[in-house]
Amino acid sequence: MQTLDHAFDRDGALAELLEDFQPRPGQARLARRIADCLEHRRDLVAEAATGTGKTLAYLLPALARGERVIISTGTLNLQDQLFQRDLPLALRATGAELDVALLKGRANYLCPQRMDRADDGPVELDPDTRDDLDTVRRWARRTVTGEIREVSGIPERARIWPLVTSTVDNCLGSECPRLNDCWVLRARRQAQDADVVVVNHHLLFADLSLKQTGFGEVLPGADAIIVDEAHQVPDVATRFFSRSVSAWQLRELARDTLKACGTAEGTLHVLREPVDGLERALQHLASAAHRLPERGDWGRLRPLLDDLHGLQQALHALADALAPLEGGSRELASCHDRARARSETLDLLLADDAPGVRWFSCRRGRLSLTLTPLDIAEEFRKLRSERTATWIMTSATLAVNGRFDHFTRRLGLDDPETEVVESPFDYARQTRLWLPDGLPEPGDPSHTETLLEQVLPLLEASRGRAFLLFTSHRALQRAAAWLRANSRFQLLVQEDAPRDVLLEEFRAGPNRLLLGAASFWEGVDVRGEALQVVVIDKLPFAAPDDPVLSATIRAVRESGGNPFAELQVPNAVLALKQGAGRLIRHAADRGVLVLGDPRILGKSYGRMFIKSLPPMPRVRSRDEAVAFLEDWSA
Repeated sequence: MQTLDHAFDRDGALAELLEDFQPRPGQARLARRIADCLEHRRDLVAEAATGTGKTLAYLLPALARGERVIISTGTLNLQDQLFQRDLPLALRATGAELDVALLKGRANYLCPQRMDRADDGPVELDPDTRDDLDTVRRWARRTVTGEIREVSGIPERARIWPLVTSTVDNCLGSECPRLNDCWVLRARRQAQDADVVVVNHHLLFADLSLKQTGFGEVLPGADAIIVDEAHQVPDVATRFFSRSVSAWQLRELARDTLKACGTAEGTLHVLREPVDGLERALQHLASAAHRLPERGDWGRLRPLLDDLHGLQQALHALADALAPLEGGSRELASCHDRARARSETLDLLLADDAPGVRWFSCRRGRLSLTLTPLDIAEEFRKLRSERTATWIMTSATLAVNGRFDHFTRRLGLDDPETEVVESPFDYARQTRLWLPDGLPEPGDPSHTETLLEQVLPLLEASRGRAFLLFTSHRALQRAAAWLRANSRFQLLVQEDAPRDVLLEEFRAGPNRLLLGAASFWEGVDVRGEALQVVVIDKLPFAAPDDPVLSATIRAVRESGGNPFAELQVPNAVLALKQGAGRLIRHAADRGVLVLGDPRILGKSYGRMFIKSLPPMPRVRSRDEAVAFLEDWSA
């Protein structure tokens, strides 16, 4: 323990490796607590505020033990950062000689088998997709990782990617003729042999719940599972315990079934009619679903029940037609397994006694049906009980009012160790909080424009350099329209370009405003003078028409609880902490946080939101906020 303490000292191992290293008592304290929990096999839930340096605080004690560790984080970008920057540094600091591996989901790797057959389908590829396929094939001859992110010049949403990558559905597993060239298998074998494996939450739960079929598990034998960005875990776990079927999956099944006919002579005349029947059923459903909202509960689908039952019959017919042919080829066997699995899921969804909440999404005309459990605590508890690993869960936003009950209750964590580490930043010097007066209520149609009128002088004083975060895309678009008409700033609006492109443009200079919704509230890091103002339009309560939330609220109320206090407020508090956390990312940052929701001062629960924020001095007027920015610039 003394050696670990010394690593975080002014003359310790980290100071020797990092030029700008500054000792942080909170970082050392968190590292000691993690080391103690690893030693005594106790699970830990820890909130470490921005600036703590939590990554090194968990890496050093974990690596120093020399045991097998799985590290899971929220996104692919954070995976790369951990593997390429933080993990090598921690290995040098500890002197540990360990094998490390980076493992991503199969959609991130080229599938040589599918690439070989990408142009064998019944429909000829369009010219753009044909050119992209040629590009991928040239790259495939020289890649050493098989990660498709290496390919430049092809957009993320290009039609080529589903044709040259695999899913759990269409992977042939150990029966694949290109098994020896499989990049997914190589990556998983490296992970199985490694001492330290860096994954993301989606892959962690796919492996835990055995949904990555074909190549076995990666996790058996892990002594510790460290989950960074752990605030995302309840939602990720809920998705993995859900059952769903989508029109896109069934269209892919139909296309792959026809392609598989080329591997077994005489099968096309047997399968053509059931495939056509499935495609007709999908077309009928699409025509009936075109007026559906993006998301809704099952009751909204009552007018479509005949079409859904027609789809069910068509899917059963295809599965029945494939059954006697599955021995003809690996591809036909895979299609039969998929048709049978999708049939079972659709049967479950259409049953009146389905266990959970049934709901749908319909984005860009793609209908997806989902069955979501209301309570995942028991499922997650069961997964954890099957493995002896110690769980370390950490994030900047886990506690509400200093307590972790909201998080631990959702995951069924029984009496874990807990820790709260405050930020080392000097918020009294670095920040100001402004709550504009006289704003209309959040539901008022004029709220967005009135808020922008109030903050415009602040945006001008900072010469842009501001994030404007919104709780809805409708408000975001209204704000963009108003700013185009009333300001000369360059507007960088979510969905106009990929997030990384928008952030790169934002960092490039002043007089830029970045307008974002949900995906910009977390995982975005802009340091220095490039970001000086963060405006949050409303308290981030989840949409009341969310079908899973509505059902959960009903369940809490029926059990005698208070869903607003126990569910909606804590969720919103954690979301606000994430959004506000965009402002100060480094000890040299300065800035003003603007909260544009009058409920913060007008409602009793508003105090909980204020208490959840870092200790930012509050200014009483816009002039004070402008003066703070101008003093910094001077």
